[in-house]
Amino acid sequence: MMQRKVTATRAPFGTMPDGAAVEVFTLTNANGLEVRAINYGAIITSLKVPDRNGRFADIVNGHDSLDGYLAKSRFFGAVVGRYANRIAKGKFTLDGVEYTLAVNNGENHLHGGVRGFDKVIWEVPKDAVRTGYMETGVTFRRLSPDGEEGYPGNLTTSVTYVLTDENELLVAYAATTDRPTPINLTQHSYFNLAGHQAKDILDHRLMVNADRYTPVDATQIPTGSRPPVAGTPFDFRTATRIGARIADDNEQLKIGAGYDHNFVLNRQGTGLVLAARLEDPGSGRVMDVLTTEPGLQVATANRLDGTIVGKGGATYGRHSGVCLETQHFPDSPNQPAFPSTILRPGEHFESRTVFKFRT
Repeated sequence: MMQRKVTATRAPFGTMPDGAAVEVFTLTNANGLEVRAINYGAIITSLKVPDRNGRFADIVNGHDSLDGYLAKSRFFGAVVGRYANRIAKGKFTLDGVEYTLAVNNGENHLHGGVRGFDKVIWEVPKDAVRTGYMETGVTFRRLSPDGEEGYPGNLTTSVTYVLTDENELLVAYAATTDRPTPINLTQHSYFNLAGHQAKDILDHRLMVNADRYTPVDATQIPTGSRPPVAGTPFDFRTATRIGARIADDNEQLKIGAGYDHNFVLNRQGTGLVLAARLEDPGSGRVMDVLTTEPGLQVATANRLDGTIVGKGGATYGRHSGVCLETQHFPDSPNQPAFPSTILRPGEHFESRTVFKFRT
């Protein structure tokens, strides 16, 4: 039998200001797909997939060097936590105790606070990089100490990236805690299936498997309601150009300056469910997103303004990518009607998301 060219390598990527070494891990499958990730923020720095003619392109926004991620991250490619998305006013009450978290921009808690999971070094032991029949992977691990960014409990966390010969990128999260704590982890890559250097994603077609979404107030905190998407610009139940309605006269779109909203995924029971399908008509690339999570945040890079210079000198302007963040709902610790995000001692947090590529 012919040997499959499945590889996993590690190499230096830079040095933190405190002298800590950052490494890059490169996973390649038998079809030539390549994922590169670093142990700073568990960031996916590049993801190369073919178009309908077999030409490969890097389809995620990012930087060529560590300095770019340290200077202006915008969460490019990172794993965000301990709680992804927003918590109102940086406060929540758990078992009768009120906890105060770091807030971003003096308003709400966002993506884990000032120094969340995206801005720390993750450990990667030698046995955490592996290759096997038809797949290759790497596991990042870290201990988030009790009190980090205001959260209770020592949280032991791992994130595993697995690239298969079925052209799937599996992201598997796991965690345990010694005190009750909220947890909500997600992958924050900005996708542009035309290539990261392409102007925008407005001509991409998006399908979201959701009959309902969670509207937000003026500070982008969910109101608690879950209205139908039918008859609104948030109806992506059939594939629709992202740019078709993004400029509609709609209060929710004005608040987010575009799409930056959580969708309530249609699911019955547990397990993987199709959350979204993203298509680029120009290249023919298609990405399916499957997840065990109840929600999907669709964010169309509304705040990027072209001042960030990325890989190969590319500038990332408004709508230059789209984030499809599988998650629990924003502000769940303050909204009892939302699915719970509380992890307790003795329980095991597990979450999986699959990005599947084809043409």
